Amino acid sequence: MTAPETTTTDRLLAALAGGLEIVDLAQPLANGMPCSPNHPGFRMALARRHGDVVRADGGSSASEIITTGGHVGTHIDALAHVSQDGLLHGGRDSAEAQRGGVFSVHGIDSVAPMVCGAVLLDIAALHGVDCLPAGHGITAAELTAAARRAGAEPAAGEVCLINTGWSRWWHDPEAYLGFSTGVPGVTTDAAQWLVAKGIRAAGTDTTAFEQIPAGRGHTIMPVHRIMLVDGGVHIVENMRFDGLAGCTAAKFGFVLAPLKILGGTGSPVRPLALLGR
Repeated sequence: MTAPETTTTDRLLAALAGGLEIVDLAQPLANGMPCSPNHPGFRMALARRHGDVVRADGGSSASEIITTGGHVGTHIDALAHVSQDGLLHGGRDSAEAQRGGVFSVHGIDSVAPMVCGAVLLDIAALHGVDCLPAGHGITAAELTAAARRAGAEPAAGEVCLINTGWSRWWHDPEAYLGFSTGVPGVTTDAAQWLVAKGIRAAGTDTTAFEQIPAGRGHTIMPVHRIMLVDGGVHIVENMRFDGLAGCTAAKFGFVLAPLKILGGTGSPVRPLALLGR
């Protein structure tokens, strides 16, 4: 008699029973952080400071105003984010879907919270470096080799995380955005490999997920089309994997929930890795 297959739920329950280490995979949201020129940036300012208004009992409060695009910092793309030849995922007409200024289909509010399994494919470690060189294109063969090295492949309904090491440049926006140098990322054949796995989402530690050649910037984004339009697979960008360094688990629990922005195309998120102790 063969042993029953261990499911993602089994792994999560086992981790909960044995205690969890929770690893934050988000970059901090701060004024001046890197932001793609395709999107409005992040800005926070105190709208009220302590002492501006003091209650009769001596109490005071402070609050802020925040302006941000939906694709800023660590964030997830809704399927409404990209169209091809006027069509969204599933052949939905993009002009009709965005009528009235919000998306009636494929908006970020339609993305259910993710509580599932995840696998980290460390492409930087595969090449024996801390950070991939600027403009490096991650191929399907590299994803296959990294999965073999990790001892696990992303399965249907799970999330695949891809480490390039590029987050080391987060505090240097010019280097991180890499307009003149390029940025490492997923190539089209690697995107097709990911879609074929049936995953829910894929994330990485760069601003665009896909390979950005030197000097080209965010002008043509074929991987976004393959993932979002053709495959219906969400993309998570600007992640941080420092806390997973030395992680020996082939797969681990993963939690992500976008803000419920009705008809939006993306949302800041704070993804968490759940590691069994």
